[in-house]
Amino acid sequence: MELEPIPTSAASSTVPLVPGWAVPLSPVTDPAEAAFLAGSALNSLDNLVRTTPPWAGAWRARLALACAAAAARHSGRAEDERALRDAWVLRQPGHDPGPAGRLFAGWRRLAERSPGVDIAALQSVCALLGVGWSEGLAALPEEINHHLATGRPAPLAAAALVRAVDTAQPGARLLGWWLADQVLALRLRWPLPVPLLMAAAAAGGLRRAGRGGSFSPEGDGLDAAVCVAVAHGAARACRLAAEIAPRAARLEAVVPKLRAKGAGDAVRRLLDDDVVPGTLHTDALSRWAARRLFERLVALGAVRELSGRSSFKLFGL
Repeated sequence: MELEPIPTSAASSTVPLVPGWAVPLSPVTDPAEAAFLAGSALNSLDNLVRTTPPWAGAWRARLALACAAAAARHSGRAEDERALRDAWVLRQPGHDPGPAGRLFAGWRRLAERSPGVDIAALQSVCALLGVGWSEGLAALPEEINHHLATGRPAPLAAAALVRAVDTAQPGARLLGWWLADQVLALRLRWPLPVPLLMAAAAAGGLRRAGRGGSFSPEGDGLDAAVCVAVAHGAARACRLAAEIAPRAARLEAVVPKLRAKGAGDAVRRLLDDDVVPGTLHTDALSRWAARRLFERLVALGAVRELSGRSSFKLFGL
């Protein structure tokens, strides 16, 4: 069967990218330079967030997956992105996804809910991240409000939260990065947080900037280190958006070619999430019809099969 080529949309060219001069290529320890790089990178990311592209859900979910994988490595777990995705997507309805799946759930929650936490939300997130609760953590919502009220630049307010969490409960660093992304979103008035810093921290930006090659929340250089992580995280997020945008444009371009009843719901799910299982079953779409639909979308170059398996396939942008 010959398939008509689908013209590439110009959407990819509209995705703002962090300029190369704003991405640190070597250790940066000067606070002013680090703050300049973070501000420049955040400007590109802020422009992207405010365009509210239709594929933003898939973009945030994939960033959440990267952060969850980094969190798993930080916790000494063996699960990579593929294993975390399986733990979440292939769980039985209503069943506990296990420690790995809960980590992914924690970062998905960050990406899916309006920024802001109270004590109840904080306790729930701690449970997902495997962080034990202590009374010292109960002051963090007030700490967030304090740093927002002072008008500190977003990266420095995020660094302050990392430091506050480490002071309140050493060893709760996952929660520190999770809240730092919350603070960035609150300070920049984004409708939803963008998972950035956990993956950036694991990628080494903080280690390079820290004294002696290691990161210490209470030590000198934390503010500069978090600024560098913000720059790396924003650059990575913009690059991922530039990869997803043309795929999403191809998917939207083939929608008129689809005849399956319920195809619109499946397309919406693909734009909203990291992956959609090939066994999708809705009121309007049977499993058999879903399998045929996904096979056609792959043939048209609109989606990819991301599990690499012959069964329990997962499809996404």
